[in-house]
Amino acid sequence: MAETILAIRNLRKSFGALKATDNVSLDLCAGEIHALIGPNGAGKTTLIHQIAGAVKQDGGTIEFLGQDVGRLGVAERARRGLGRSFQVSSLAPEFSALRNVMLAVQSQQGSSLRVFRPVMRDPSLTEPALKMLERVGLAGRAHVTAAELSHGERRRLEIAITLALRPRAFLFDEPMAGLGPEGSKSLIGLLNDLRQEAPILLVEHDMDAVFALADRVSVLVYGRVIANGSVSEIRSNADVRRAYFGEHL
Repeated sequence: MAETILAIRNLRKSFGALKATDNVSLDLCAGEIHALIGPNGAGKTTLIHQIAGAVKQDGGTIEFLGQDVGRLGVAERARRGLGRSFQVSSLAPEFSALRNVMLAVQSQQGSSLRVFRPVMRDPSLTEPALKMLERVGLAGRAHVTAAELSHGERRRLEIAITLALRPRAFLFDEPMAGLGPEGSKSLIGLLNDLRQEAPILLVEHDMDAVFALADRVSVLVYGRVIANGSVSEIRSNADVRRAYFGEHL
């Protein structure tokens, strides 16, 4: 049986009378892609925020690599290997792709900020950053600023930054958002390769991508998981179809 990397148990979060997360339990195991789907407003991003540490849960537990991380902040969870790619880009647009990844490498190494010019000549930073860019197919765009990259390239750069932090698990929030068919196809291939490095908890609206990638799918509606299973089980689940009110599954 595959090792459980991330274990969520009875997680709860309310905003006033709204139950954004209603006793959610799910696992992420080594080598898998576990997709989290649901209609708009289902609470998917709020759940990811809690797992990443940006929002504190009201109750329940979040265990990562066998340790309770529910009281830890975002930075400490990231240092422990919980890698997150955001729905909204968090890149430094004025920096080159290489420099963006180097900042992540520098953070992972725990080194203090240095004067810009020596940093760009430091092989302990440039070499791993270039390897991450090569991994995501951006080696040829290393010296282009993030602002000049296409939308799809920026998505890949975000993944390179996450890779530079040496994650033990990935949290991806809508990575296909804004991509055309070719961009989505390319990113699906990359995510499929990444599962060998670390398992992926994937929040995604693109059902073609979900069904192409996911080993398991959890369906969230009004903050509660209404179904969990394989792609074929989810596609044939009557409750899921009713929850989507005829949306394509």
